[in-house]
Amino acid sequence: MKKYNLIATAAAGIEAIVGNELRHLGYEVQVENGRVRFQGTIEDVLETNLWLRTADRVKIVVGEFYARSFEELFEQTKALPWDEFLPLDANFPVAGKSQKSTLHNVPSVQAIVKKAIVTKLSQVYHRTTRLPETGAVYPLEVAINKDKVLLTLDTSGSSLFKRGYRVAKGGAPLKENMAAALVLLAHWYPEKPFVDPVCGSGTLPIEAALIGHNIAPGFNRDFACESFAWVDTKLAQMVRDRADSQANYDIELDIWGYDIDGKMIEIAKQNALEAGLAASVNFKQMALKDFKTTKEYGVIVANPPYGERLSDQASVRQLYKQMGQVYQPLTTWSKYILTSDLEFETYYGQKASKRRKLYNGSLRTDLFQYWGKRKPRS
Repeated sequence: MKKYNLIATAAAGIEAIVGNELRHLGYEVQVENGRVRFQGTIEDVLETNLWLRTADRVKIVVGEFYARSFEELFEQTKALPWDEFLPLDANFPVAGKSQKSTLHNVPSVQAIVKKAIVTKLSQVYHRTTRLPETGAVYPLEVAINKDKVLLTLDTSGSSLFKRGYRVAKGGAPLKENMAAALVLLAHWYPEKPFVDPVCGSGTLPIEAALIGHNIAPGFNRDFACESFAWVDTKLAQMVRDRADSQANYDIELDIWGYDIDGKMIEIAKQNALEAGLAASVNFKQMALKDFKTTKEYGVIVANPPYGERLSDQASVRQLYKQMGQVYQPLTTWSKYILTSDLEFETYYGQKASKRRKLYNGSLRTDLFQYWGKRKPRS
């Protein structure tokens, strides 16, 4: 099977986590800003689309070169083996972006790349009329950074955070891949209690349950590459069946999501049901200040409101204060709290063991980590 140069794209701040996921799956990786490079066959493309919890997309690198003029861009794009990826009837939209480059007019860059590919395919397929573009979609992207051109074929389709279980959502939901990153950063293991005190539509507890049962996060959706003419449907089914056989539904999980808003709890329950995890995650309406537990060595992961609007800031900071009062006595528990309020520690009343900068969409946030006492080795 042919090997491709592949890229898993990632949100700023979680590239290293995507790199670790790929290493865990057995790949050698190179971590860069916003992406992780690796190599693999079409089977690996299917596998990584199914299993990557924290990546945005998996892309095949069609070509890389430097171009400072439209002529260079046209000729070098045309020289690439497009017929190995695009059949005669391929529908191939070209997205584009450019940073710090001579060729900075993105619509012109897209048009030149499209024209170069059409010219190449017309030659190979002996077409004198327009290409039909009536078949499957092959999403292409031209990205230019400091005059270096990267041409990729997106194998995922809609972003990998779209797991397919979120039938309803609340005000400012956390993307599923970001939620998975928070669970992985919390070093939670399935034998530990897991609590999200402000669970909203339930994304964090559901992602924890997927990890706890070792369920492939892409099991509930399709990928663009599954409709590519040169991808064998039997192979795709084999990769899915193999992923299915690796899930462990017998393991008992202790996962709780709480929210003060009863409507959000109903939405969370609906989403867990859609993910097939209604029996693995418990949701209950409760205010954060009322949380009590006799359990030990648990993990709390929270994405509370940030108080971005000044009118909300006082009530949000009051919530942070409550967190400090409720959680500080829980010395064996680890707490991981994501917020864009960089003064969080002041209101929580304790300095974090560690802070990590992450981007929730385009918003700079910090993950404040409070590490609990370790369980003594028996």
